Amino acid sequence: MSDVPPAAAPSHTPVRRDPFRLLAAALCGLQAVVLLGFCVFYLWELVQGAGADPTRVVMSIVLIAVFAVLLGVLGRAWLRGANWPNTPTIVWNVLLLPVAWSLFQAGRAVLALALGVVGILGIVAAVRADTSDRDGFGRGVDTAEPGA
Repeated sequence: MSDVPPAAAPSHTPVRRDPFRLLAAALCGLQAVVLLGFCVFYLWELVQGAGADPTRVVMSIVLIAVFAVLLGVLGRAWLRGANWPNTPTIVWNVLLLPVAWSLFQAGRAVLALALGVVGILGIVAAVRADTSDRDGFGRGVDTAEPGA
């Protein structure tokens, strides 16, 4: 027999996979990978001596890496069923829209369109995702006892 009391035993009730949660997680993960790609690019430029100010390049790498890690945390939270990642996901993706517009005005229409679509999809996914807190722990699993 197990030493774990029944109340503390892990529930094997699977978390229902909401397609909007999965989309939000995938978009956060994609954005994190793209930002890490920018870190590698900046590091490559630093090694090649292409950056005019090495301190600025290093600080850019650090700042971009911080946002990449945070987006990775958001993606993982979406996958784990947490109920809190919708607001930061919406805020991040809303901030992408002016960047997309600036890219469009700079003549980078294809990149602007891609970034705009990702931003809008991220907003829609975060708004439509089920973030209800049914068990008090943000996992979306109803563990209430029948008849309680």
